[in-house]
Amino acid sequence: MAATPSRSSSVPTGPMASPRRAFLRYGAGLATVGVVAGGGYLLYRPANDRQLVFATVADAMREVERLASAAVGPLAPATAWNWSQTLVHCAQSIEYSLQGFPAPKSALFQNTLGAAAFTLFAQRGRMNHNLAEPIPGAPALDATAEGEPALARLRKAAQDFAAHTGPLQPHFAYGALTKAQYEQAHAMHLANHLSAFDVAG
Repeated sequence: MAATPSRSSSVPTGPMASPRRAFLRYGAGLATVGVVAGGGYLLYRPANDRQLVFATVADAMREVERLASAAVGPLAPATAWNWSQTLVHCAQSIEYSLQGFPAPKSALFQNTLGAAAFTLFAQRGRMNHNLAEPIPGAPALDATAEGEPALARLRKAAQDFAAHTGPLQPHFAYGALTKAQYEQAHAMHLANHLSAFDVAG
């Protein structure tokens, strides 16, 4: 009787197995992102959130100015950061799109999970993320910083972005974005953070 053919050829081993396993893991992760995001906005939706939506950075900055001109306060428990920390964080994000992010994720992450997350947010017109998570590699946010310097920094970052005509740096998570895509990314980022503040009643 002839020997039963080995099936080992259908299960890759050796040097080629690792890339294939990595691809499968990222594929499974990407599918998970789709399921989780579709069911729960990436499972992060803070309570007491105003759910703001802005089409442009300029639209977002008008809300920044409205809040800054009054007695602005956080909507607990939506955010653990104060007003000045939030302004500096948003300024950092815009500045890094021009200068380069200090600790970007891998190209593989950016081209799979990161790109999928941005596509989801862009389709919905709004992002949701942990409002107390700093940009990887960015300087720590000073909880004692004054609001006016923080506001001035964000204003300058927004103005610099609007005037910028050269190449933009890849986003640390989303990867390469066009100017229009970055405009949307920054507007969504600002909307998410500003939703956690309002004029004190």
